[in-house]
Parts: sequence; C-alpha cells; structure tokens
Amino acid sequence: MSGALLGAIAGLAALDAFNPATIVAVTLILLVAPSRPGLTALVTILGAATTVFVAGAALFLGASAAAGAVGGIVLALRYVAFGAAGAAVVIAGVRRFRTRPRKPIELPTWFTPWTAFPFGALLTAADLPNAFPYFIAIERLLDAQASTGEALLVLAGYTVIYCLPCLTLLVIGLLSRQRTHALLARITNRLGTGDVPASHPAAIALMTLGLFVGTLPLWALS
Repeated sequence: MSGALLGAIAGLAALDAFNPATIVAVTLILLVAPSRPGLTALVTILGAATTVFVAGAALFLGASAAAGAVGGIVLALRYVAFGAAGAAVVIAGVRRFRTRPRKPIELPTWFTPWTAFPFGALLTAADLPNAFPYFIAIERLLDAQASTGEALLVLAGYTVIYCLPCLTLLVIGLLSRQRTHALLARITNRLGTGDVPASHPAAIALMTLGLFVGTLPLWALS
C-alpha cells in the first residue's frame, strides 16, 4: 500500500471524525448522565468504535460481493442521506411557522455504563448511511487490492482517528470537569429552555434549503 493511499484514507477518517451525532451524544453524557458520566462516555465511544471497525471489516471481507457493489452503495446512500437531510430541514422549516417551547435536554435514568455500549454501537450504525468518507475509504482499499491483514490494520487506524474528537472531549471533560461542565451547561441551557419564536421568513428559507439539499444529488448528476 502506498503512502498516498494511507494519507488519503487518513484524511477521509479525519473528515468522518467530526460526526455531530457521536460528539453531541458524548457531550450530553458528560453533562447530564445520571451516574458516572466519564465511564459512560468512554463506553459509548467504545461502542461506536466497535461498529466502525466491525462494519468496515465485514464489508471488506465480503470483497467478492462488495467489490462491484461499494460504488453503488455509496451512490445509493448519497441519495438516501441527502433526501433524509432535506426532509429534516423542510420539517424544521414547517415548525418555524409557530412558536413552540424548547424541550429540556436530559438522559433517561436507565442510561448507565451497562447500556452505553449498545447505545454507542446503534447510534453509529444508524449514522453510517451519512458516512460517505467511510465507504469511499473501503472502496479505495478494494481498488488497491489490499491484503486482509493490511485492510484490517488500516480500518483499525481509521477507527482510532474517527474516535479522536470524542476522546479529546472526554479527556478535557475529565481534566477540567468544572469548567467544561459550566461551558456545556450554558450551551444546553440555551438550547433546552425558553421558546423558539415563530418566523415566516426563517420557515420559508429553511424549506427552500431543504428542497435544495434533498435534490442536490440529482443536480450533481444531471
């Protein structure tokens, strides 16, 4: 495997690492977990890492079927992801036509280190359709005809890079617990209290943006 290929895959992993779903989940756990937030956040990250590595390994090890299908998978997921994102933005626009109260941000009492691992694994699995860099990286490995050992090592490295932002947030949260808690509390209090005011211009703008995002793959391929 060439250094250029490894660098490209590392870049894809770095791009994929800034995954809002996992980062927001770890942030909320550090702030409002019912018990042992540090351990719970770490176990959640381990669950996410397991999904990233196992799913990638399964795709690569099924290379005989995946070699001709990964490109199609990437294209299909692109349509699904952009369509879902567009629909979500349109719905957000419709909701801006009326004033509504913000719901407080909290975690259920059953959320503990014992349930954090499957939560992290399922959260990441649900978000995989949006992970374009992930599938592109696997496609590059297949095109390069990497051996099984090489591919698994690269996927392990990809997994580590993917988890770095969450691990960094966890370390900062543990080393500077009071300051981090105060900062995150200000953010969640702002997002979880008060009302979201109605705004017709914002609603129309969001709906227009949602339609554009949802149909973007069609424009790109036309």
